[in-house]
Amino acid sequence: MEARKVSAINGWLWIKQGYRLFRKSPLLWVSLTAIGVIGMLGLASIPVVGDPLATLLFPVLLAGYMLGCHALAQGEEMELAHLFAGFRQNAQQLVTLGGINLVGQLLILGVMKLTGGGALVDILMSGKPVDDPAVLVQATEGAGLAVLIGMALFSLLMMATQFAPMLVIFDKMLPVTAMKTSLRAFLRNIAPLTVYGAMLLPFAILASLPMMLGWLVLAPIVLASMYATYRDLFPAQPEGATGPDEPPR
Repeated sequence: MEARKVSAINGWLWIKQGYRLFRKSPLLWVSLTAIGVIGMLGLASIPVVGDPLATLLFPVLLAGYMLGCHALAQGEEMELAHLFAGFRQNAQQLVTLGGINLVGQLLILGVMKLTGGGALVDILMSGKPVDDPAVLVQATEGAGLAVLIGMALFSLLMMATQFAPMLVIFDKMLPVTAMKTSLRAFLRNIAPLTVYGAMLLPFAILASLPMMLGWLVLAPIVLASMYATYRDLFPAQPEGATGPDEPPR
């Protein structure tokens, strides 16, 4: 199964489709997103094991949101139960996906250490805020190559995980196959995905201004637009397929 190639304008259409899905149940969307974010932050705050657990479970949480989007797109109701739907459907594969992501992050940090970014990696892995900016400046000195390599590798990892949870839950792919398919889909649609990110940027800036409160609305729209993006690149067959000019149905 391969993603279809779409035009650059679809990047903006995905945001519009996400907004339409958000409008179908805005209060529940805000509530579910807030619960998920608070839960993930709370989990990540647990010493030592928190961050790895959050990484492992994030695909499960994301799958629940995507299943909620699918219900809305099919004219059904989004429910509180969708927040936990990922734990009931392909949970093992989704956790495996999170595990691969976690191992990938650790390997990338290891590569950065080997290429001169040891001090910077130590700061990142400590999870503690840097009180003295001079410490951060000193850590980044001489780490230019490591930073460039890290950015490139983390970008590839992000591309590989972008659509992988949806491919696991909707297309029943195994985690590694889903990541390969996601990476190819991203590389094949660099133009619309770049437009998508560029168009979201000003909304992200505006959402961050009033004490980050705008993210209560923007975050659900981003989640819904992720589903719209996936469904456009991987159309349902045959009755669920939709055109790029209309929201998924």
